[in-house]
Amino acid sequence: MKFLITSGGISNPSISDALVGLLGKPIAESTALFIPTAVYPFPGGAERAWKAVHGRADIPLCQLGWKSLGLLELTALPTIRKENWVPAVREADALLVWGGDVLYLTHWMRQSGLADLLPSLSDMVYVGVSAGSIAVTPHNCDAEFDLGFVPDGSDMVQDADRALGLVDFTLYPHLNHPEMADTTLSDIQKWASGIPVPTYAIDDNTAIRVVDGTVDVVSEGEWALINP
Repeated sequence: MKFLITSGGISNPSISDALVGLLGKPIAESTALFIPTAVYPFPGGAERAWKAVHGRADIPLCQLGWKSLGLLELTALPTIRKENWVPAVREADALLVWGGDVLYLTHWMRQSGLADLLPSLSDMVYVGVSAGSIAVTPHNCDAEFDLGFVPDGSDMVQDADRALGLVDFTLYPHLNHPEMADTTLSDIQKWASGIPVPTYAIDDNTAIRVVDGTVDVVSEGEWALINP
């Protein structure tokens, strides 16, 4: 797959240009599927999902003028025949994966079968926002936070600090965000000191582009690479 890993969506012209470059055509000629699943565990999750789908969230993603935009709800997929949803995924130009709870998102990516399907989607662009970006890395930097939203007795608590590992680096989004604790560079460096792969700390005006394993940073903001 081609990845555009963001903290705050398509938040500036540089990231928008990077998305168009990965698509190989204008957004207005591209089809997308949107995954809101990660936001449901949070208070007000249903309203947040509705706002995101309708392009009324502050983070630019669904409201970019896609040729068509469909909804892919991961929690529903295990009860649906694969032949009724897999073709739609394969035909889409982009998969837009919203933020929220990384642990919940990765759980349903695995349970739905999407996690197994993703490596075969060589022409698709995976666009992640926050949790949607962390999910494709090897390690979940939000594991401790996410555990606060897990139902009692859930098997999701197992390996909460592990994500899908579709890229060979990990991510800490929202660098220096004024409304989020533990997002200063020193805080992130403390977390990254226990991680055996490189960690990118990126703010909401930065994205990481990955094509055929080649990684580069697209930024109009702040970012840092922390090596193990």
